[in-house]
This record gives sequence, structure tokens and C-alpha cells, in this order.
Amino acid sequence: MQKFTTLTGVAAPLEIINVDTDMIIPKQYLKTIKRTGLGTGLFSEMRYNEDGSDNPDFVLNKPGYKAATILVAGDNFGCGSSREHAPWALVDYGIRCVISTSFADIFYNNCFNNGLLPAIVSREDLDKLFDDANRGANATLTIDLEAQEIRGPDGGVVKFEIDPQRKHKLLNGLDDIGETVHARGPAIDAYEQRIAGNRPWL
Repeated sequence: MQKFTTLTGVAAPLEIINVDTDMIIPKQYLKTIKRTGLGTGLFSEMRYNEDGSDNPDFVLNKPGYKAATILVAGDNFGCGSSREHAPWALVDYGIRCVISTSFADIFYNNCFNNGLLPAIVSREDLDKLFDDANRGANATLTIDLEAQEIRGPDGGVVKFEIDPQRKHKLLNGLDDIGETVHARGPAIDAYEQRIAGNRPWL
């Protein structure tokens, strides 16, 4: 999993509350178990017209936001079903951080296993970040995970809280399995060597 330390990029404003996982990645894209290729389906029902052409009114189709790596979103982002395809699609598109006042629990937990930072801020701070994000190509934010800061284009700073263990996982690029191997590597190696000696037929 890719490490997350600092990120500087264009922030796209998605001023919609209760964006559920079916809006993030509709059900027709759930047939795959691969983490790649889902970026094309991200927000597809809002992003594309019925004929498959780009919807020019959707934020990620606007010239200033096509290369966005940060999403500033309304309350309760990622609600609905528990599909892990939702963070897969965001990361595959290029989004590495979603900022909101709140996230659905399962989506929030899935983010940390896929290198995606869900940053929770206050309502007041979210409104400031929406103002920053509405600047188009000039809507550049810097996310500093170590300092737990979001820095705006005018030098303003917004702080966010994060569980220390989840912060450690993102900083070091560790999902749940990687974290286990990292923390218990020598013990796992010793166990496997003991089993190989006691049960050579395995």
C-alpha cells in the first residue's frame, strides 16, 4: 500500500450530503475483485450523461478539477452499503484524501486499508475549505499527516484529529496484514520455522 505523508494537490468541492457508496461506485462495477480500473466508474451516474459523454456540470469534469487529488465533501460521506470498491475507485481515480465533517463507519475503516485519508474537520473549517476548493485550478491544498494539518492557498491552517494507530498505518503504507507482519514479523518467522521442523511434510 502506498504511504501517505504529505499531499499537495487540487481540491474538488462536492457539496452534497449523504454521498453513499452506490453514488461513489454504482453496483454494475462490483463484478471485479481487482482494485484497478474502477476510477472510470467513480461517480459515474453523476459524471456521465446517458449517452456516455461527460456531464460538463459535474465537478470532476470541469477543467480546473480533472486532476484533483483531494475531495472536500458534505456530511456523512460514504454511507450506505459496505462495498470496499468505494475507496478502491477513489484511489484508482487519483483521490488520496477526502475531507468532511463525518464519514460512515465502514467506509471510514476501509479507507485506512487502501491508502486513503478520511480527514474529519469541524463544520466551520469545512466551510472554509469549500471556499478554498471553489477556486478551480487555484484550489490547492496541502495535507500534512504527520502534523495533522490542512494548509490552504492563502496560508490558513486547519487541524484534524486521527487515531494514532491509523496514522501510523498510513504513514508507513501498512494495511491490516502489513501491520501484522510489521509488528509480529520475527514471531511469525520463528513459528513457521518451528512448524517446518516439526511437520516437514507440510
